[in-house]
Amino acid sequence: MDPRPGIDPSARPSGTGCAECEATGGWWFHLRRCAQCDHIGCCDSSPSRHARAHAAESGHPVIRSFEPGEDWFWDFTAEAPVSPTTHLAPPAHHPPDQPAPGPAGRVPADWRSHLH
Repeated sequence: MDPRPGIDPSARPSGTGCAECEATGGWWFHLRRCAQCDHIGCCDSSPSRHARAHAAESGHPVIRSFEPGEDWFWDFTAEAPVSPTTHLAPPAHHPPDQPAPGPAGRVPADWRSHLH
């Protein structure tokens, strides 16, 4: 385990998309991965902001981007970037062929007007 609270490198992602958006038929702009339990939620720009809601409800403050080509961490409590000393278990991002915003078929044509 990372010595920093809120990071468990052994946990596996909960899926390839935002768990709550998948359950409700919603959509997301970008995805974030909880660094403690690996819940996948949508970013703060997404209509529902499920990653931040998960952090508040669970007490798991640290997230990592779940986007291809991004490897940054963020602490919602501190509202600051985090530099962990270990890597999270793979996969490091959603499937490369999965679009952002996504998922395919559920993103409205005027999606930009729904972003925060």
